[in-house]
Amino acid sequence: MPACRHYSLVLYNYPINTLAIDLDTQFRNKKASLYGQFMTKPITRTFDHKPLLEDIQQLIITSRQKVALAVNAELTMLYWKIGHRINVEILKDSRAEYGQGIIENLSKNLISEYGRSFEEKNLRRMIQFADTFSDEKIVAALRRELSWTHFRSLIPIKDPLKRDFYAEMCRVERWSTRTLEKQIQSMLFERTALSKKPEELIRHEIEIIRDSDKVSTDLILKDPYILDFLDMKDRYLEKDLEDAILREIEHFLLELGSGFSFIARQKRIQIDSRDYYIDLLFYNRRLRRICALDLKLGEFDAAYKGQMELYLRWLAKYEQEPGENPPLGIILCTGKTHEQIELLELDKSGIHVAEYITTLPPKEELEKKLHQSIETARQRFLNTANDE
Repeated sequence: MPACRHYSLVLYNYPINTLAIDLDTQFRNKKASLYGQFMTKPITRTFDHKPLLEDIQQLIITSRQKVALAVNAELTMLYWKIGHRINVEILKDSRAEYGQGIIENLSKNLISEYGRSFEEKNLRRMIQFADTFSDEKIVAALRRELSWTHFRSLIPIKDPLKRDFYAEMCRVERWSTRTLEKQIQSMLFERTALSKKPEELIRHEIEIIRDSDKVSTDLILKDPYILDFLDMKDRYLEKDLEDAILREIEHFLLELGSGFSFIARQKRIQIDSRDYYIDLLFYNRRLRRICALDLKLGEFDAAYKGQMELYLRWLAKYEQEPGENPPLGIILCTGKTHEQIELLELDKSGIHVAEYITTLPPKEELEKKLHQSIETARQRFLNTANDE
């Protein structure tokens, strides 16, 4: 029987318990090394913060705008109250002769404490403001949309109806001060169809705007239209005029009136296999009406009525949507006779004939022409009412 061999459990003269401890130590060291390497490297994540930044920026801008509007509204009301109070103090007890001294002393005291906003000339403007806009409720309503500079542009207008017209249109249309001044200088009120009506009707229309923000056709349609921004030469074709309007469409829409948006040029319509073309097609969101505009180089001709009526009836049949008002036609020409327009009864057909001016005449000349037109139109209106 072969002899039995005996082996002792030794690995390279390394006892097993010592080996286990050593392996465990090596594992721990390796683990610590890997953990250290991982933790020493910065954690980077891909995050696009631009949308968040833009949202926050918009929040800041919106908030600042609201604060500015609130401050402006309060300042406007403050200026009115100051003007009103001075008015009352100066006028009561027949003390108007002391007004000059009172205003001077007030101004000096206020400037020393609150700054140059309360100079004498500004205090006088506040007095004029309160005197011109005597109804505090109207001022309180307008101040949300109109700034102090808006009111300063309105104060010089002497006619109360005209002033109320500009104030309400400015509020509804959100005109800047610059736009308001431009509309006043271009005599917008005198050029509207509304100005040709008796004062009672004008007052009624303004009350409608004030109460409901509704703008009627008479407030939007004009005569004449001032197209001096087109920079037209002395001689041009209808196509040249059309091209110029499209180049300056933004200015033209502003001159055209409130709520207009451009739809098409040379809109093709087909009737009995024959093609017709509407020069320019617009839509007015305030009136909720499609508007066909025809450009004519010469004076108005009675034949234009039949052509426009055809366009309007086609538009009513094929383009008018449910809930919209009947289409409106505007014929722009270089001249017209009032009797011809009156006899054709174009208003009943939804057609407005107006002149256009490519070169702005001197203000005195335009003013005289418009005032004559207003007086003539109002007289015709009264004659018609009396006949009925």
